[in-house]
Amino acid sequence: MRIGDVARDAGVTPKAVRYYESLGLLAPARLGNGYRDYSGQDVRVVREVRRLIALGIPAARTRPFLDCLADHGEIDDCPSSLAEYRDAIGDLDRRIRELTWRRDTLAARLDRAACRRPGDARREARADAQEDADAAAPESEEAIMDDIYTLPADLPIPQDDGAADHLPGATVPELTLPSTAHEAVALAALGTGRTILYIYPLSGRPGEDVPEGWNAIPGARGCTTQACDFRDHHEELLDAGAARVFGLSSQDTGYQRELVERLRLPFSMLSDTGLRLAAELRLPTFEANGQTLYKRITLVVRDGAVEHVFYPVFPPNRHAGEVLSWLKENPV
Repeated sequence: MRIGDVARDAGVTPKAVRYYESLGLLAPARLGNGYRDYSGQDVRVVREVRRLIALGIPAARTRPFLDCLADHGEIDDCPSSLAEYRDAIGDLDRRIRELTWRRDTLAARLDRAACRRPGDARREARADAQEDADAAAPESEEAIMDDIYTLPADLPIPQDDGAADHLPGATVPELTLPSTAHEAVALAALGTGRTILYIYPLSGRPGEDVPEGWNAIPGARGCTTQACDFRDHHEELLDAGAARVFGLSSQDTGYQRELVERLRLPFSMLSDTGLRLAAELRLPTFEANGQTLYKRITLVVRDGAVEHVFYPVFPPNRHAGEVLSWLKENPV
């Protein structure tokens, strides 16, 4: 049998056959004229080497399998073959750990970059990368909880419980709150024009734990993505008639200031650690790990009164677009 016949029957190239022979994996007989004379056994050897290479075992490490094939007629019926399998699996485990670490690190950097900087192209790239990662391997619950820049697909949807029905037309109370811009903001004297006041439970920080069961609470998850969305639509909101935008939560100003700096928010956050606005306007709240937190709600304030209410808010990462649409449909 000529080398071309072996290559054809084994599904490889003649160059591959010569390479296997150079490694000592093949030892064809010689004809009287010096030409190589391959056998059917040589075809099987080449096929087995090809299969092992496809499994990630280099050709140079297939010798134990071929010795087993010659002695027992099978490639994996010997202790040496089993040992080689274990070594190959160990190598793959190490590579998987390394590649997983690289992928997770790159995905985290991409998520942070996409959220820190405005731009639809970056948001789309982040979404595509997340979709590819999900398709390749489902993330653990711990990884999902730790990734504050991406929303899980199965978040529970909050239902309208009527807790905001009384708010349209309500007078904004005489209440002054500290802002991340080192200012004291009087809610009853915000000035002319519309103010968008989006109220959220609490924002997390990368690598920090959120309250237990946070993902299972309807409307709780997504404060960071909501802030990113309002940042990315900020100029459009102003062009559509909003005079100013504020975020508000019960977290202290120092914690909020880190969020403003990390996400490069073009607007200020207001701190209401005592939930005074909730008491004055009877805003909806919920309990989590012994804390009383605001439910996610957005107020459009105009001339000292609540003009419009968005409640419940879902999904939070697209809420700014919802507010923008309302402003365009309801010009002053």
